[in-house]
Amino acid sequence: MAELAALEDPKARAVNEKHGDDHGVNLGKLRALAKRLKTQQGLARELWATQDTAARLLALLICRPKAFGRDEWDAMLRGARTPKVQDWLVNYGVKKNPHAEELRLVWTADPDPVVASAGWALTTERVAKQPQGLDLPGLLDVIEAEMKDAPDRLQRAMNHCLAQIGIEHPEHRARAIAIGQRLQVLKDYPTSPGCTSPFAPDWIAEMVRRQAPPVV
Repeated sequence: MAELAALEDPKARAVNEKHGDDHGVNLGKLRALAKRLKTQQGLARELWATQDTAARLLALLICRPKAFGRDEWDAMLRGARTPKVQDWLVNYGVKKNPHAEELRLVWTADPDPVVASAGWALTTERVAKQPQGLDLPGLLDVIEAEMKDAPDRLQRAMNHCLAQIGIEHPEHRARAIAIGQRLQVLKDYPTSPGCTSPFAPDWIAEMVRRQAPPVV
């Protein structure tokens, strides 16, 4: 904890707080610390118990994802209220856990939009890597009906899923683009030069362009 405190940077905290994350540790330095510590499940549990955001991010980098049970991941998610901790918990932890599919179904149906957004993040992972068994038209139905008025983090997660369906599944691409065009979610989101817009129709078009074979 003392080492994490020494890495605190007021400028980094100011930037992070704009995104809802209450820590000031440069993530590159945090990853370097995790690389030095290597996997330590016991320490990871202790760091998580501090409730400090930087400590929890470090915990997720040095834990053994398969060592946590389903109920532990559920409780951890519900206690992880900052966006970066939630994002890392899903991507570095739950995705590597055998309970990921069960948690996806439970979280997606949860009335808490923050919890539901984690379920949608896991759904997006399946859309890209293991779509067998997913009802893609059904997902598009839900997105079309609910994304426009969803709270911010849930809306972003659903928008990512919409874009992923359009990118990965050509048979659903036209409908995904049409939904994005009609709902206009993140249409005016400020995008830095060289970065891809999160507006689903633009996002889909750019990623499909990148995947296309070069013209000879």
